[in-house]
Amino acid sequence: MAGGMEKVGRTEEGAVAGLSAERRERFSRQMRFAPIGEKGQLALFRSRVLIAGVGSLGCALAQHMARAGVGSIVLADRDYVEWSNLQRQMLFDEEDARQCLPKAVAAVEKLRRVDSGLAAEAVVADLTAPGVLEKAAAGCDLVLDGTDNAEVRLRLSDWCFAHGVPLLYGGVAGASGMSAPLVPGATCCLRCLIGGEEEQESGETCDTVGMLSPAVELVAALQAAEALKWLSGSRSDMRRTLATASVWPLSLRELKLPGPTRTCPACGEAGQAQRGGSGAGELSRSGSRKAEAAREARGPAMEASSARSEPQAAAPVDAAFKPRKTAALSAVLCGRDTVQVELSEPQPLDVYRRQLEAAGCAVMRNPYLLRAELPDEGARLVVFPDGRVLVQGAGDPDEALRVCERYLPVS
Repeated sequence: MAGGMEKVGRTEEGAVAGLSAERRERFSRQMRFAPIGEKGQLALFRSRVLIAGVGSLGCALAQHMARAGVGSIVLADRDYVEWSNLQRQMLFDEEDARQCLPKAVAAVEKLRRVDSGLAAEAVVADLTAPGVLEKAAAGCDLVLDGTDNAEVRLRLSDWCFAHGVPLLYGGVAGASGMSAPLVPGATCCLRCLIGGEEEQESGETCDTVGMLSPAVELVAALQAAEALKWLSGSRSDMRRTLATASVWPLSLRELKLPGPTRTCPACGEAGQAQRGGSGAGELSRSGSRKAEAAREARGPAMEASSARSEPQAAAPVDAAFKPRKTAALSAVLCGRDTVQVELSEPQPLDVYRRQLEAAGCAVMRNPYLLRAELPDEGARLVVFPDGRVLVQGAGDPDEALRVCERYLPVS
């Protein structure tokens, strides 16, 4: 369901005290791994996670979580499947691209084929929009970062540290990537590790250096391993490091994660007092090599942390972090010649369809969005029911707004 959550394939099996014969057979190899065992497997069945972003990393993370037996998975993404995704986003196929399916919806459909007992929810929305992140993350034990821009992941960090929920940070560009388990009360938050949005607006992105799928799988594996440790109850085995890696040439480096910053509203003393100290006992505090870790976090080329992204109108989750003063209507998406515009008074999709067809546009419609090829602009519009419009082929936000004002009622 566009703009909301779509629950697919829910069952209570595996969430009860014992395991059925089918479940025991399915997860037999994983349960033979001593740190997980049957107790850890039952904990995984009872767990709920949010995967924020269903692109390259998000697809790999979703497969790991579903196949490991995590009982409930929320998949949140604002975009739809395109042909350029198929090289590295492993859950999608050509039919998804032909149908222009939202990534979250297509991913849920694929995961149903992996495990029909999985409780999966698709959120087709922008996580920076008011109330979307709070609804998507409600009841989650863990948040996995599969996003592609700095603003969204910093919002994730703010929410996680305000609610005592770990954030497994990760990102990739080119042949390099990094990941870090950020745990409220035990480590610094993402803002303290990498800085604010302004500090992340320069650097290499997937648009400038490309992306190799083996690098995606490596970083996803690092994130997924920490997720399994946390969710299965082996929290003392979690690493306390920022890991950076490259597959071309091969390299792997770890730096000890800094502890909470005392004066930070999210991870410092004020944030811990707000949470009642939650999370502090799960991991011992790491060393204070903050400057070195921060330099490392900003160093490798990364699709996610280096992305150019103009922020949305919604305020951050933690009111202590003030929104930047920018145009509220548009956002440049990472790695693409695409601008997202938010219509202040969205109309039903059929209204836009009639208007676009009257203007001579070729329009394709599915239950989640409509796509219009503009005859004179060399551009394409993709309109979602929540009022988001992707203007593909627009060089900048001003051009995107001009296109929308011509073809859609922007107020």
